[in-house]
Amino acid sequence: MRKLKQFIAGDEDGDRGESFLEEDSDGSCSLTATQENVRFAACLAAGLAFMFLSLIVFVKPIKFALLFTFGNIFAVGSTAFLIGTGQQLTMMFDSTRVYATSIYLGCVVISLICALLIHNKILTLIAIVCEICALIWYSLSYIPFARTMLSNLMVRVFDTEL
Repeated sequence: MRKLKQFIAGDEDGDRGESFLEEDSDGSCSLTATQENVRFAACLAAGLAFMFLSLIVFVKPIKFALLFTFGNIFAVGSTAFLIGTGQQLTMMFDSTRVYATSIYLGCVVISLICALLIHNKILTLIAIVCEICALIWYSLSYIPFARTMLSNLMVRVFDTEL
């Protein structure tokens, strides 16, 4: 792919230097492993901090929903620094977890709408509970047989199936 770009740009020698923000041929930014790890840790720490702060303002459901939702977005998005944005999106919308991803993203949007536009505390809390359940189901999609085990557990405990 790089050779094709060089040919189209008229740079057959390939001596054109790439800037920091330009992407390599594999689609990832040219960061060192240490930089990727630091950015992952910072984004994950910000997400966890938002989620921790949301527990402090739990009695105010709208503030709780905003902090908790943004914390989730930061925490889930932090892995993009490790595997790349394209790879993360490919994994998120893989056929095994496309429904879990869609439901999770839908719950995130619904909780933000309930908190920011509707300003209804009960709807916001219901949306946050749905978001937490969707996040758990989405996270379990990355663990082999985890969703099957949870479904079997639900059948045994509650005599129902997910």
